[in-house]
Amino acid sequence: MRLLCVTAHPDDEAGGFGGTLLHYAQRGVETHILCLTPGQAATNRGGAKSDDELAAMRRREFAASCKILNVSHGEVLDYPDARLYRLDFYAVVEDLVRRVRSIRPQVVITMGPEGSITAHPDHSMVSLFATMAFHWAGRSNRFPEQLKQGLEAHQAQKLYYLTSTFTIPERPPVLLPPITAVIDAAEFTEAKIAAFKAHSSQAPLFARIESTLHKRGGKEYFHLAAAAKPGPVEQETDLFAGVV
Repeated sequence: MRLLCVTAHPDDEAGGFGGTLLHYAQRGVETHILCLTPGQAATNRGGAKSDDELAAMRRREFAASCKILNVSHGEVLDYPDARLYRLDFYAVVEDLVRRVRSIRPQVVITMGPEGSITAHPDHSMVSLFATMAFHWAGRSNRFPEQLKQGLEAHQAQKLYYLTSTFTIPERPPVLLPPITAVIDAAEFTEAKIAAFKAHSSQAPLFARIESTLHKRGGKEYFHLAAAAKPGPVEQETDLFAGVV
């Protein structure tokens, strides 16, 4: 079994999805992360003197985080941080479709189109890119040149958006996707915090993130956005429920 997590910035994998990644890695699931940007526009810069220096720093931090999270394969792509909304939508989806067809995951997890609790525009855009890649990777009439190059169409069976039980009161309102799946990853809370702290350039966020993660009680929440098997929504405790 394979799980693909698509994120926008280094540290998203730890703060948003870390418990779930550890949970499934422990169960023997092959876990993959595609992070679209190296996070070079971050406010917290870890002493970096340029965007390129910060990007290199954050790639190293991402690799360290992935090691703590037992990720099978993590990759940081080269799209521009804070500018995903300016990209050629079709071209980015084509890139992600190629990767989905190569990885061949059964389950894909990503942010919701609202941008998660922070409503970051990059989070919204990664949701849209990943959603279309999820759907189009399985269609032979989408990017057929990839099929001529040896790839095969691949339809992942389930797509989930990360969601939450709370928003950030001091920020503009965010309408979160309803919770349809809860992963109890309490046993991995400290490892998840350690993975986030591997992103040392983001040290000013550590106290707030640690408090937030403890507030969540070790649970990670998801919304089932699409599934190969049509039917009514059921509350789940396993993202691979019904996957064959």
